[in-house]
Amino acid sequence: MAGLFKVAAEAEEDGGLLSDRIRNALTDEIASGALVAGSALEEQQLADRFGASRTPVREALRQLVVSGLVEVRGRRGLVVARMTPERIMDMFETSAEVEAMCVRLATYRMTPLERSDLIELHDGSLAMVEANDVDAYDAFNRLFHEGIYSATHNAFMAEQAQEVRARLSAFRRTQLRQGDRIRKSRDEHDAIMQAIAEGDGDTASRRMRAHMLNAAAALRRYIDDRLRPVDGPEPDKV
Repeated sequence: MAGLFKVAAEAEEDGGLLSDRIRNALTDEIASGALVAGSALEEQQLADRFGASRTPVREALRQLVVSGLVEVRGRRGLVVARMTPERIMDMFETSAEVEAMCVRLATYRMTPLERSDLIELHDGSLAMVEANDVDAYDAFNRLFHEGIYSATHNAFMAEQAQEVRARLSAFRRTQLRQGDRIRKSRDEHDAIMQAIAEGDGDTASRRMRAHMLNAAAALRRYIDDRLRPVDGPEPDKV
């Protein structure tokens, strides 16, 4: 029986699912401030924590280094990178402008097939919202925005949008955990899709910019909620 569990675990690791879960968990902790800048990330300790071998942990850390959330610091090894709230908000503001440009151009240039695919993708996200499945919605959200980049039919603009998105991917994921943000995010997508369907690139652009700035505000509230001390009387001692 133990052998079967081992085979199953190895198969999951090979498929990248375990490394994805480890990466997502660490991403949320870093983005929310639970793992502060300078915190050391040691492979074996993380492997023990997640009940995994070092292979998926190593892959998760590699992805975090690529995203800029983790950095190599000499003899200390891998540590959480310093990212100030002001820096994060600057990145969201930049992303809002880039995404606004992309959706405006995409509205006028996307093919009927691209529009149909985007509508189908958006429609499929409702079940994720109803289930409050952040992981599934985060994956959908990436595909939704990448579909808009592709529909610009401007390879350079799409590349720039992807690069900015990659730097913000952790924070864009974490903001979905704030309150009912996941539902509001879909509602904002719906408004963007309406403007696209009407061929109104300027309105789609304004709504996309607001969508991204709302995400930034949700992230700020999420972090503030996590860091705010719990008030109230201490529980009675037994």
